[in-house]
Amino acid sequence: MATTETSLAALYPRYLHCLAEADESAAIEVARELLEAGVPADRVLLDLVAPAQAEVGERWARNEWSVAQEHAATHVSERVVAAVAGYANVRGDRGRIVVACMDGEWHALPARLVAEVLRLQGWQVTFLGASVPAAHLVSYLHRHDAYAVALACALPMRLPQAHRMIEACRRSDVPVVVGGRGFGTDGRWARRLGVAWAPDGPTAADLLADERALRATAPAALAHLADDEYPSLVSRRGELIDSALADLTRRIPATRDYTPAQLDSTVSDLGYILDFLAAALYVDDGSLFTEFVDWLVTILASRGVPATAVGATLRHYAVTLHDFPRAAAFLAAGAASLPAVGRPDHPPAA
Repeated sequence: MATTETSLAALYPRYLHCLAEADESAAIEVARELLEAGVPADRVLLDLVAPAQAEVGERWARNEWSVAQEHAATHVSERVVAAVAGYANVRGDRGRIVVACMDGEWHALPARLVAEVLRLQGWQVTFLGASVPAAHLVSYLHRHDAYAVALACALPMRLPQAHRMIEACRRSDVPVVVGGRGFGTDGRWARRLGVAWAPDGPTAADLLADERALRATAPAALAHLADDEYPSLVSRRGELIDSALADLTRRIPATRDYTPAQLDSTVSDLGYILDFLAAALYVDDGSLFTEFVDWLVTILASRGVPATAVGATLRHYAVTLHDFPRAAAFLAAGAASLPAVGRPDHPPAA
């Protein structure tokens, strides 16, 4: 008789093919086959849907799939999650957990997976979905009795917003557990913000079951914010983007002929650099920014944009922000992490 592991491994390629073809019915059928073969619902979610969705993201990052293909595949995965939840049909008798994504965070599927895993473990779960404003979350908590809140964040640039949401929940005396790559693969930025962190749904369920551990977190370590670099950078965001775009146009005249879509993409990238730099300043961790630079270079390279473009922009921001010591140090570290040919001090060969 096939084991759970072999059943999942055998059907995983077929499931990926369903996502590639945006075949919702076939994808649900794969999940149903596993459930009817005795594979637990949480394993279907965690060992089939989750890794397949991660592969969807990787295919987009490698420029193998368009945004439209990624969105179609994600929709299919969402329908599969709903089908698995319906098949399991668990009615929780434990406390109510409110699950939500950070304001501005639109990657809701990972949070939905956690919500369903918690539901399968007996919790009553209210899933608020993507991009929930802090004020709306607090208003909901005031109207509905919640044992705890689980907040998801996929992008580290959302950490300042995450901290505001965490503190808002605590002022309502509701404990918080967080998860998602936005807090670091090891949860180090969650610890910096003084909040309980779980790497996955089952761990979150275990943590929620221990209220003492859930509330026993160290205070946030944010004394460095007294230097005002973070709010000053945020207040100058628009000005800095305009300056970087003007510098890019001077260096690369061809950018004057960009289509509106190309220009929008360029402005977005210039803004993302500042947003990740601001988040790094907020938690005082240059590795956050360096990891982003490495990721950005990989993404842009798959789309034909050389690392030199990133290096020149980092240099421009460093010069403009020369009176921001921490920001300048993070920008220098980011530039140093570039491939040699992309570094500001290593121009490309003629």
